[in-house]
Amino acid sequence: MSSSAFVFDRLAYVDRLREAGVDEKEARAHAEALDVALRDGVAAKSDIDRLETKIKSDMDRLESKIETSAANLKVEILRWMVVTQLAVGGLLFAALRFTR
Repeated sequence: MSSSAFVFDRLAYVDRLREAGVDEKEARAHAEALDVALRDGVAAKSDIDRLETKIKSDMDRLESKIETSAANLKVEILRWMVVTQLAVGGLLFAALRFTR
């Protein structure tokens, strides 16, 4: 993710650690690690906008697939209903014909 407008004052952080008794080398290492973590862990608006666009595109594609699947299922159900009705009609016709 890109860096954002968030600003981390490494020098002030090092100074606070030094005041708390942390030696200079450790304080600088902590400041560097925290700076990297904050920069890499914060999403920029452009990152969020790009992800939002991708999610909307994926949702539109999935909605289209669902609509196509629903239409195909309706056709399949209708086909089975017609075949079943024809089979039942044929059986009734045969039963009536043989009972006479």
